[in-house]
Amino acid sequence: MSDIFREVDEDLRREQLLSFWKRYGGIVIGAAVLVVAATAGNVGWKYWRSAQMENRTAVLSQALAPLRPAAEGTAPDTRAAAEALSQAAARLGGGHATLARLYEAGLRARDGQRDQALALYDAIAGDGGADPALRDMALLLSVQHQADDGDAKALRIRLEPLLKAGNAWRASALETAALLSIRAGDMVDAQALLKQLSEDSTAPQALRARATELAALHAAPQ
Repeated sequence: MSDIFREVDEDLRREQLLSFWKRYGGIVIGAAVLVVAATAGNVGWKYWRSAQMENRTAVLSQALAPLRPAAEGTAPDTRAAAEALSQAAARLGGGHATLARLYEAGLRARDGQRDQALALYDAIAGDGGADPALRDMALLLSVQHQADDGDAKALRIRLEPLLKAGNAWRASALETAALLSIRAGDMVDAQALLKQLSEDSTAPQALRARATELAALHAAPQ
């Protein structure tokens, strides 16, 4: 089952991250532009805000530098990047700090530091000041990293808010919830979730196809 969850993570990055970045960037930058446009003569504020955004982005980029080794053939230093991101998050505010923590959690999970990664994901998911889409992403990733050996029923319940129509992560949450229900032996719930996913025209085609295959695989014998 771990292979399936790795595929889910890949679908998240490949098929949803681009549209998410566009949405998140609009919230942060668009809000600043709107304030400036509504305030006549506030050119100084606009310049300052733009500089702040550039500075924060630069801090994030610098923290990620260990993942871009200068020497050819040198492996990325994921541990150094994780530590740098932890320090960057402490210096940054708002969405940039949340992004730094998300990056750090992903790197720690990749390095086998599961407990640290889960603590970060859960902290972001519970941060009322963070962007809702980022909170939901952290919740989904936290559940997925526990899906093989965590309490399947409890994890399934945690995913409930992400299953609502319109949630950015609904498709992946439906698949994860279905797999957890299969683990818990609740085939009725699993089949209902897989049916929703396979019939969701807004879901990535890869997830819809997998839902159909899983539903057939776990169908009750006639």
